[in-house]
Amino acid sequence: MTHSHTHAAGRRTGTSSRRGGRPAAPVPQIPARRGPGGRRLLGVLLLVGLLASVLPWWLGTPAGSLRSTAATVTAAGRISGLIAGYLLLVQVLMMSRLPVLERWIGGEQVARWHRDVGATLLVAVLAHLSLILVGYADLRNQSILAEVGTLLGDYEEMVSAFVATGIMMLVGFSSIRAIRRALPYELWHLLHLSSYLILLLGFGHQFAHGAQLYKPGPVRTGWIALYLLVVAALLWGRVLAPVVFNLRYRLRVADVVAESPDTISIYLTGERLGRLTMLGGQYFRWRFFARGCWWQSHPFSVSAAGNGRWLRLTVKVVGAHTADLRDLEPGTRVWAAGPSGTFTAAHRVRERALLIAGGSGITPIRAMLEELPPGAALIYRARTPADVLLSRELDWLAQERDTSVWYVIGSRDDPGPRQLMSPDGLRQLVPDVARRDVYLCGPPGLVEQSVRALRRAGVPRRQIHLATFEL
Repeated sequence: MTHSHTHAAGRRTGTSSRRGGRPAAPVPQIPARRGPGGRRLLGVLLLVGLLASVLPWWLGTPAGSLRSTAATVTAAGRISGLIAGYLLLVQVLMMSRLPVLERWIGGEQVARWHRDVGATLLVAVLAHLSLILVGYADLRNQSILAEVGTLLGDYEEMVSAFVATGIMMLVGFSSIRAIRRALPYELWHLLHLSSYLILLLGFGHQFAHGAQLYKPGPVRTGWIALYLLVVAALLWGRVLAPVVFNLRYRLRVADVVAESPDTISIYLTGERLGRLTMLGGQYFRWRFFARGCWWQSHPFSVSAAGNGRWLRLTVKVVGAHTADLRDLEPGTRVWAAGPSGTFTAAHRVRERALLIAGGSGITPIRAMLEELPPGAALIYRARTPADVLLSRELDWLAQERDTSVWYVIGSRDDPGPRQLMSPDGLRQLVPDVARRDVYLCGPPGLVEQSVRALRRAGVPRRQIHLATFEL
C-alpha cells in the first residue's frame, strides 16, 4: 500500500484491526456536535472580571488627583498591578485542569489562552514594577536604585514580590518556542509548576501594599474570595478529580506491542470502562507506576476510540522516559488524568472532514476516524514506508467508514510531496477541501506548512483544528 510518493488506500485488512490478532471493536457512534457557546460565555466572564478588577481604582480615585507626573505614573502602576493580580488568578485557573473548563473549551484552547494570558501577565507585572518605581522615586525625589532599596528595606512582603517577579520572568523565558524545544520536557514542566509559587508569594504583597486591597471592606473581601475559588478549583482539578477518576477505573497495563522499531502501543484494562466518557482524539496525562517512570506524567492521546474493554495509547520513543515504557510489565498500575481536548469529531463545524497526519501524529487521528461521519479523507505524511504506523487499521477503516486514505511518502523537499501538500495539490486530492473541517496533527513544520496551504486553498480558520498537548 505504500508507494514512493502517494497512493489511495481502500482495501479491507480482514477482521483484525490491530497487530497481535485481536478483533476490532465495534465502530462507535458519531458523537453529537458541541457548539462554541461554553467558550464564548467563559470569554465574556473573563472580560467582565478584567473590567471589575480595575473598577475599585476608578471609584476610589478622586477627580483632579492626577495633576502631577508622579501621581499619573503611580496611578498607572496601580492599575497595571490590579490587572496583573487578576490575570495571575486567571492563569492559575487555566492551569487547574478543572473538568468544566475541559468540557467547555478543551485542553487545546486552554493551552492557547494560557500562553496568551501568560505573556500579557508578564508585561503587566513588569509595567507595574517599572511604573511604581519611577512614580515613587519621583515622589520621594530620589534615584530608582535608591527607591528599590527603600522598598526592599521598609515594606513587608516586598522581597517575596520581587522573587515572584523573577520566577515569572524565568517561566516566560522558558516558554519561548526555541528554548522550550531545547529543554527536556521534565525540566520545562518543573519550571511551570513553580508558577504556583507566584500565587503564594504575590498574595501577601497585594494585600499588604495594594492601595485598593489593604483596607478591610468589600473590595478586599471580594479579592480574597476570588483567591479561595481559584485555589479550590486547583485542588479539585489537580487532586480530587484525578483521585476519583483513578479509584473508579483502576487502570493497569495489559500489553505492550511494538508497532515499529521506535513506536509502541500500550494497551490498558480497568474497571467500568464502558462508563468512561471519552472521544477519539482526546488525550490523558499518564503516570506509570514502574521503576524510572512513576515520578513523571506525560500527555499521550488515545489511538483507538473507546470500546468499553480496553484503552490504547501509541507512543514514539524519543527520550529516556518513552524508552522505559517499552519495558512496562502487564499489571503495572497506571494513574491517568483526563480526558482532555477538543480535537474530536464532536467539535466539527462541517459534516465532512479532511485529516492530515505526520509520523506519530496519526494516533489521535486514527481514533477520530471511528467517530467521524462517513466520507472523511486522510492524508498521512511519512518520510519512509517504515514510518507509516497502524496502516492495517487505517486500511480497514477506509473500507468500514468510506474513508479516502492517501499515504504521502518522502521528505518535505521531494517534488511529489511538495506538490501534493500545496494549495493546488490539496484541492486536487480533495476538491471540496474548503467545505470541510481539517484536523492536523504532526511535527510543527508540517502543521505550519499545511495551515498556510489550507488557508490559501480557501479553508476558513475556524474549520482548522490543531492538536496541541499540555500545559
